Amino acid sequence: MENHTLTHEFPELAEKISTLKLNDETFKKLYVNYEEVNALIQHYEEGEENHTTDEHLTDLRKKRVHLKDDIYSYLKEH
Repeated sequence: MENHTLTHEFPELAEKISTLKLNDETFKKLYVNYEEVNALIQHYEEGEENHTTDEHLTDLRKKRVHLKDDIYSYLKEH
């Protein structure tokens, strides 16, 4: 199972992620949304019984990629 936490995805920005997570409401919302989607994907991937469709899982993965792109752009701008 791959690790998709933001600090794993962007290790060079880990300190900035921690700071913005605590002090920036816009970033915090992006962060929480990403973590929720990531946790849901992990739940489906690790489950003995997959209670979702392949299409739904693919859509969640696409959403995670878009959120990660948005977060990266935000980190670079702030």
